[in-house]
Amino acid sequence: MKQTRSLPLLVGRKPVLEALEQGVTIEKIFLLRSATGPEINTIKHKAKEQNIPISQVPVEKLDYLTKVQHQGVVAWTSLLQYVDLQAGISYVVEKGDVPLFLLLDGITDVRNVGAIARSALCCGAQGIILPTSHAASLTEEAIKTSAGALHKILLCRTPSVQQAMDVLRLNGIQVLGTQMKGSIPVYECDMTIPTAIVMGAEDTGISKEVLKRADQLIRIPMVNNFDSLNVSVAAGMILYESLRQRLIN
Repeated sequence: MKQTRSLPLLVGRKPVLEALEQGVTIEKIFLLRSATGPEINTIKHKAKEQNIPISQVPVEKLDYLTKVQHQGVVAWTSLLQYVDLQAGISYVVEKGDVPLFLLLDGITDVRNVGAIARSALCCGAQGIILPTSHAASLTEEAIKTSAGALHKILLCRTPSVQQAMDVLRLNGIQVLGTQMKGSIPVYECDMTIPTAIVMGAEDTGISKEVLKRADQLIRIPMVNNFDSLNVSVAAGMILYESLRQRLIN
């Protein structure tokens, strides 16, 4: 999907580096593939520390983003705020709530992310977990599609799906992988306990890491030999089942 230019830009090595040092929330950094030097190394290091996605791109991409002299570095500042996953889980538990998180695995369409956030907020999920690789940048279009839900739900950025699963497990949160051929119908899975639901990309599904390590693989039963649902629709159906279970318990 074509990226939009709807996020405010930081252009040049020094402005991006200063923003990183001052704690400015950055959505994504674009680096020229051939860019080198101490400032570039520091940008990469600080971006990794702050779980900020980096995309190494050709000069044409940077020239498309800005007409200003970019020195091989352009960054999108964020319209949203992110929290560390552990901090997000602790916040939910300290409030006395039972954790319900969504982990997005390879979902790159901003409209799907926005629609998922809308359903998540309505159905009582407290947070969405976004790996820094193979994930959508949360632009104005995502926020509009979410009807503002992305401003009201915890957004937890993490280096990878695997690391997210490790943190979830350490906090006693079951990880449910979603798959068309999952072994358990969604209504037979107990979602009244601390739960994280992993939604995968429509074309590839959840990653092999999730398939191997998920506590359970769940499915949405369907009829008429039709086995394709938009990921945001599927997420909404599963989230509603979690809400139903929690309301009657």
